Amino acid sequence: MMDGMNAETKGPFRVNALEDLKALVGEELAVTNYRQVTQEQVIRFAEATGDAQWIHVDVERARRESPYAGTIAHGFLTLSLLAPLMGEAVAFACPLKLAVNYGLDRVRFPAPVLVGSRIRARVVLSAAKDIPGGLEVTWNVAIECEGGNKPSCVAQWVVRYHA
Repeated sequence: MMDGMNAETKGPFRVNALEDLKALVGEELAVTNYRQVTQEQVIRFAEATGDAQWIHVDVERARRESPYAGTIAHGFLTLSLLAPLMGEAVAFACPLKLAVNYGLDRVRFPAPVLVGSRIRARVVLSAAKDIPGGLEVTWNVAIECEGGNKPSCVAQWVVRYHA
């Protein structure tokens, strides 16, 4: 077993033709490897977004005052990790002209991501419909913290793939 993998990890899911996705609606297609969320990532995100709330960036204060006894990742940082996690989860073997992030239908943050914890994505294909020149796909993604009892982020992500 490679570092960061467990018996449940599956992926990347290989897409040989966009059309094939329509038959897989409702299926869990991938579970990614775990990756660690670092304080450096959180600080860089805070600098990029201007969200430097102490619960994210002040390690000592968070140890003293936070209900989590440490810093936590921004919810939007966790959400932004969908892109690299999906890149690990799904591989397109078919030619694509482009993939367009069409938006999110629903996003929730049921549990925090404590800095230093490891997260992974569980990916379910929830919808696939034809659009001119391609396919619009809705992915239900749950970002899980290792050892957590509920996901840290759940999102319905709509992506348009153009062949």
